[in-house]
Amino acid sequence: MARLPTLAEIRAEKNRRLIAKERERLSRDTEQIRARCQTLAGFVREAWRVLEPGQPYIHGWHIDAICAHLEAITNGVFLAAGQSNRLVINVPPGTMKSLLVSVLWPAWEWGPRGLPAMRYVATSHSENFAKRDSRRMRDLVQSDWYQSLWPEVVLARSGEISFANTKTGFREGMPFGSLTGARGDRVIIDDPHSTETAESDADRERTTRIFRESIPTRVNDPERSAIVVIMQRLHQADVSGVIESLGLEYIRLVLPMEYEPERRCITKIGGQEFFADPRQQNGELLFPERFPRDVIERDKKALTAYAVAGQFQQRPAPREGGLFKRHWFEKVSAPPAHRKIVRGWDLAASKQKSASSSSGPAYTAGLRLSVADGVYYIEDVRRDRAGPAEVNRLIKSTADHDPPGTRISIPQDPGQAAKGQVLSFAQLLTGFDVRFSPETGDKEMRALPVSAQAEAGNVKIIDGPWNEAFLEEVSMFPSGTYKDQVDALSRAFSELLKMTRVPDVAIGAPIQVGAAPSLHAIR
Repeated sequence: MARLPTLAEIRAEKNRRLIAKERERLSRDTEQIRARCQTLAGFVREAWRVLEPGQPYIHGWHIDAICAHLEAITNGVFLAAGQSNRLVINVPPGTMKSLLVSVLWPAWEWGPRGLPAMRYVATSHSENFAKRDSRRMRDLVQSDWYQSLWPEVVLARSGEISFANTKTGFREGMPFGSLTGARGDRVIIDDPHSTETAESDADRERTTRIFRESIPTRVNDPERSAIVVIMQRLHQADVSGVIESLGLEYIRLVLPMEYEPERRCITKIGGQEFFADPRQQNGELLFPERFPRDVIERDKKALTAYAVAGQFQQRPAPREGGLFKRHWFEKVSAPPAHRKIVRGWDLAASKQKSASSSSGPAYTAGLRLSVADGVYYIEDVRRDRAGPAEVNRLIKSTADHDPPGTRISIPQDPGQAAKGQVLSFAQLLTGFDVRFSPETGDKEMRALPVSAQAEAGNVKIIDGPWNEAFLEEVSMFPSGTYKDQVDALSRAFSELLKMTRVPDVAIGAPIQVGAAPSLHAIR
């Protein structure tokens, strides 16, 4: 009776057949594969199966954008236009940034582009990451696939973090903090900061000092050699922030996870547009093929607003915002019994139109604020993404549950549409003290009066499950993605100032509730 093959033998045979099949394909299609690899984006597609044989390749347009800018360096486009060979790329984590810049681009220049004498100094904040990407490129160059297509690239030295070919080209990998005397034709800086140390002033300043004092001297040719920085944003004063604040001559390719029309990235070479972010809709995703809307929303819940702003949106703001700071808001268990109360609302414009192309509407937020003896108490925040009918239900339900005597302040649309809007809400809130007024001035100006009171220690926050979301937003304001809770706070504060002549209401005491004011009265 014949012996059955073991599982290990079955796997070995399967692997042998796959290798034989791949060799047959290479032998048959060599010229076609070499032709497809003449562009960096084409090489990325072909080489993926060598680097990640167990994972399908997922393409995104941002890969083409990054490859186009790297090719421009290879082809001397920057230099021909009279610009420095300097490029900084800001993209979210998980978008193939390290693989593209630290692994595939150098391998492409050595092989398909016929530049095996090119020398690279590649750095990252972590020695482990520097070793990882060195191994990836070394293994790619030594693979049967690569060698069958570009046999002229032969390694003469093959270390884990440093290797060289027989054409005098080499790749030296090292942690950014230990940058030594090595020089290259390409200096690649991949995430010089870590998420753990970027907020440490000492660590961050050490990294930016190395960038300013060492990197310019790490190139072989001060005029023609290239420096490429690719990173997620972690702090306003990180390496990318230094490049921007000092006005250094870098092409800046900035691709946030969710599109922001006012920050649309356009790169220019020689005064001519080279690239423009192709997205059109506010909130449109960068890489929905890999990071669809539900994944983004899931991850945003886990991340802080600060991390979302920096790592996802590439526009970091300090933990402590310009107008509010977390420690200004002392938590207390309950407000006084005798106080004036306002529920201020900020209304979202519309409901989400597309689950894949939009970030969803802004939140509708209602914030309840009270005052007693010159001290303000943020008592409650109701917040939801909702369409018009759901907003109406939210406002009515909130009014029903607020303490008796709570005044409701709602923003009034400009123009003729205001009449219908006011009438609708007045009918909805019959029996409640509801007031309408248009917004005046920008959001920051409206927030200044309450910011001054908060800084003076006159604004408390009632302990509740909504606290963290509120504090995240207010501490990021005005740089954060959302401003609805701050807008609602500003409105409630403004309305409370108008009530200074109204006696304090004892919560629970009987009060006379009249009909909602007429249109004539509220205009």
